[in-house]
Amino acid sequence: MRRARPITVLLTDDHALVRTGLRKVLLTDSQIRIVGEAKNGREAVKMARALRPDVILMDIAMPVLNGLEATRLILAANPKARVLMLSAYSDDAYIERMSAIGAVGFLEKTTASELLPQAIRSVFKGQLFFSPAISRRMARGKNWSRDSAGALKPDGVSLTAKATKVVQLAAEGMGNPRIAAILDLSIKTVVRHRRQAMDKLNLHETADLTRYAIAQGIIENRVELKIV
Repeated sequence: MRRARPITVLLTDDHALVRTGLRKVLLTDSQIRIVGEAKNGREAVKMARALRPDVILMDIAMPVLNGLEATRLILAANPKARVLMLSAYSDDAYIERMSAIGAVGFLEKTTASELLPQAIRSVFKGQLFFSPAISRRMARGKNWSRDSAGALKPDGVSLTAKATKVVQLAAEGMGNPRIAAILDLSIKTVVRHRRQAMDKLNLHETADLTRYAIAQGIIENRVELKIV
């Protein structure tokens, strides 16, 4: 009987220790093969396009290009890719964004080691997979509804993809000219996105913006700035 080929996986996390832990778990499973490791969202986009893995494990909070925006780019190029999000946080805002961009699962890092192989197999088969605590919360239906496209959506304020990118880079300490260069926008457009985001969120200082970005998982509370 012909043996099924292994499920190919791309690991993405900006912390080497986390990638090492995930790798150790997956190396014990002969039906799962790691084909690459990326340390930021930009690397993940490039490697996903080159390697076309079956499943992509994607950290959310990473410098310069976070996991949500990387996922959006990956799925735009290859809608068949299966993205499984990883995060130390699991509030409703993450699940909303994850569902909206097309990711198919969400694992809390605290439970990732015991559930990871099962999660990978599930999403590879076309199923959704969530950590148990998230599944229980979703089953209760508290604060959840579905938008016109069927994406899960809790009540609350949300930002556009472009505004989220501007908020991330601003919260990482980058000035408007640098943000404009990275996102290929005019400085005037960056200023407008930044002002509109702060108005929408009722924030008044850059420090408030940084705290919001940390709380929402857009950046981590320890950000490694990278010049690109």
